[in-house]
Amino acid sequence: MFGGKRTYERICRYLARETDSVVVFVDYRLAPEHQHPAQLSDCLSAIMYFMENATVYGVDANCIVLVGDSSGGTLVSGISRELLKKRHVPKIQAQILMYPFLQVLNLSLPSHQQNRFGPGLTMNRIMKLAFMYLNLEPSNFDDLLRRAHVPENRAMATQKWFSADCIPETFKARGYEPPLPLPFSKTLSEKVRMDDESLRSPIEDEDAVVQQLPKTYILTCEYDVFRDDGLLFKKRLEDSGVPVTWNHLQDGFHGCLLFIDIWLMECSCTKLACEDIVNFIKGL
Repeated sequence: MFGGKRTYERICRYLARETDSVVVFVDYRLAPEHQHPAQLSDCLSAIMYFMENATVYGVDANCIVLVGDSSGGTLVSGISRELLKKRHVPKIQAQILMYPFLQVLNLSLPSHQQNRFGPGLTMNRIMKLAFMYLNLEPSNFDDLLRRAHVPENRAMATQKWFSADCIPETFKARGYEPPLPLPFSKTLSEKVRMDDESLRSPIEDEDAVVQQLPKTYILTCEYDVFRDDGLLFKKRLEDSGVPVTWNHLQDGFHGCLLFIDIWLMECSCTKLACEDIVNFIKGL
């Protein structure tokens, strides 16, 4: 919906320089002008082309890492899942998800409540962007926060993956109040396309799918509404035997990596996080 090459140029240049790697930035069509799944299709097509022609760019097709931040992390997780179906291309070496947005089944986790007013990204802003992505008029925010869009059978089946009980107690210290659920609304569920498989959370995938995912690096930030999405996915991967490297920035916030190499604006957490990602890539 916003962002592009200029937004991510510094972090891409940093990773290329520090890891001595070829970095390819995939520019894709944005919502709301282009509706889902245009974004996923664009990225998947570009990555498939690159993997099939990697040698042209001096790249070993067996040493490709997918990297995405925020909604880019959403796309990376979806692409990693889709690539499992493509038997004619090598398996990607790893995926790196930086403060990713990964699910809408529970929008009242501790991090949603603690950081609902920011810094930076607020719950109100997230809701508006989500509706814009689906080309809908913003509405029913409170109903979504209280899970009226989730069918009861699906809520029960996925409770083991999306419950606040999956979040370590230390992350509830800044406050958490379990929300009072609302009755299921079929109208709201259909409106936000809960049955659209292409929008399904990777946390909700079958065990047989999750177990095939590549090594994963997850970056979470304390002051980020999406913090607990990363924690839930970390647990889901670890429970399925997928190697996970997790870095939590205690003073981090959503989008903090975009300040790399900006004099007077680069935060200490930005530099530390970028260095950790570089070390992860070098260690593959």
